Amino acid sequence: MKIAVAGKGGVGKTTVAGTLARLLGRDGLRILAVDADPSFTLWSALGIPAEIAKRIVPLTQNETLVEERLKIEGAESYSGFFKLNPRVDDLASKFAVQGPDNVSLLVAGTVDIGGSGCMCPSATLLKTLMRHLVLGTDEAFVMDMDAGIENLGRGTTRGIDALLVVAEPGRRSLEILGKIRTLAGDIDVGRVLAVGNKVASPADSQMIKEWVEKEGLSLLGNIPFDDMIKEADRKGVAPLDLDPNSPGMQAIVEMKQQLIQQIHN
Repeated sequence: MKIAVAGKGGVGKTTVAGTLARLLGRDGLRILAVDADPSFTLWSALGIPAEIAKRIVPLTQNETLVEERLKIEGAESYSGFFKLNPRVDDLASKFAVQGPDNVSLLVAGTVDIGGSGCMCPSATLLKTLMRHLVLGTDEAFVMDMDAGIENLGRGTTRGIDALLVVAEPGRRSLEILGKIRTLAGDIDVGRVLAVGNKVASPADSQMIKEWVEKEGLSLLGNIPFDDMIKEADRKGVAPLDLDPNSPGMQAIVEMKQQLIQQIHN
């Protein structure tokens, strides 16, 4: 099972990605959680201690690693010429950090690739890593991304089982559904599912429903506004550890079941 989670910053997609990863891990899957979001906070939703997380250097910011993997043998530097297919198959085993519930975390990092692509060493390493994780492994993973999903790349996405787009009830958040839907179409993502978050009223539910239908997406489910999730953030713990029976956590449990059924069907 290979899942990518995207959405505008602040909508709660990292909470969704981290909780989903742990729930799937509890089902017996060995999950690789991949953090490709600029904020690099997936560790908090997974329940990895801060003292461990603060020592993690994102792969794309690891200058020694980037140079080692992309520098052409005999070249003085890799700034002008570098390998276009660096070795990445060992990065998860070397750099992933073990978390709870059968989940390990790989902080891949992110690069501002933009619509036309970025031919730079870090972007090349990231794209090659994404392609390997999606197409070259049988490992189950959940990937936390930002609103720009170009890092997946054309062709890579045929190995993605589902792209979840998280949005909260508000125009600025819901407008990202259209942007991601367009990007997903450009790179041939098949199954794109919307997830409503921080839903506090029937009016919120109706607003999300109307926007999702307008964009031609399917709604996987809505997560109610849950003060416990904010409390977990204040305390620096994963929501699933603070109260696994809260309304928000139970909604994600139900979505996990729906997601498994849709993928299997």
